[in-house]
Amino acid sequence: METEFIYWRHPSLPGIKVEEVSGGEDRQGNVWLEMARQIYCENGKDTYREIGHFHNGAPFLYGEQGRISVAHCRGLLAVATLPPTPEVELGVFSERTALGIDAERADRTQVLNVRDKFLSETELRMVADEDTVANIIAWTSKEAALKAVMNPSIDWREDIRILRMPRIGPAVVMYDPAEFHAASKDELLEMVTGRAEVALRAEGDASAAVVELLLYSYRSDDHIVTLAYSPKCAKFGRNSQ
Repeated sequence: METEFIYWRHPSLPGIKVEEVSGGEDRQGNVWLEMARQIYCENGKDTYREIGHFHNGAPFLYGEQGRISVAHCRGLLAVATLPPTPEVELGVFSERTALGIDAERADRTQVLNVRDKFLSETELRMVADEDTVANIIAWTSKEAALKAVMNPSIDWREDIRILRMPRIGPAVVMYDPAEFHAASKDELLEMVTGRAEVALRAEGDASAAVVELLLYSYRSDDHIVTLAYSPKCAKFGRNSQ
């Protein structure tokens, strides 16, 4: 019996729209991914959507002016979206549109075997070596940050620096206050949000510009999803996504 795909569109606490496609467990690999993408494209608010890619690999939606970022792993396709920013060229890095998303299964213990490949010495001391979830959060934070700066050639271990690890926050803006002890949504956001810096070097230039990013992680069933975004990027109102 074929299992159905599930489409979920939801606002997030940082003010970034996220759309997820999961399910379809009887399909594997590229077949699953192509079907999940088709479902995402069919669930546009007004019409069918089509994903394209800039020369640097960053995704965009044809006819749309909002920055998107895409992540997929086994059983989950996730797309994050910012509000339209017609004043900014989407194919070029800007703090106004700096956004990245990454997702991974929370039980993927293989990440423990490669943590010294993507974490600096300081970060290795920050993240417990036997804590699978913490290492998954660190991995997805680095991958999301890489997408946010639109520069695939930077060094994960040294150029992307996690200053404060994010804590797992709620997936949506409505949540059980008993689970997250904070007086307000703003207090909760500050409590769970992590921080990172990315060093961007121009070709042939030894100096680097430093980009500040915020990190927000949440669980979606068996997956951990992390958003990396600039404090200066465009955001939705919490009730307008």
